[in-house]
Amino acid sequence: MNMKATLTHKEKAVSFLQLVASGKVEEAYQKYISPEFRHHNPYFRGDVNSLMVAMQENAALNPNKILEVKHAIGEAEMVTVHSHVRQNPDDIGGAVVHIFRFQDDQIVELWDVGQPIPEDSPNENGMF
Repeated sequence: MNMKATLTHKEKAVSFLQLVASGKVEEAYQKYISPEFRHHNPYFRGDVNSLMVAMQENAALNPNKILEVKHAIGEAEMVTVHSHVRQNPDDIGGAVVHIFRFQDDQIVELWDVGQPIPEDSPNENGMF
């Protein structure tokens, strides 16, 4: 039985992020990314290799990265994952939202937006 085919889109999106955060970038791409993949991160070219290399470089610089998924919402071919991402255990981190679009059970498109967590916020509810 093919385990990859039994996962929901939401489970695949979360697994992709967890693999990337743990430094297993190439494995994440092999398992979940379509050859037709494109992304919308404004800091890198929009092709699959540019983002993968950037993720590999970030993983090498931050081997103790922590990704804590707070919410994952899936609807049809779209999945949104809201996470607390810290580059290391001492980092206050940021809130990150990844939006995935699936086609033929693979990730074909990705958007990501992030917001640093302020040291001192007047909001008693926090960011999560």
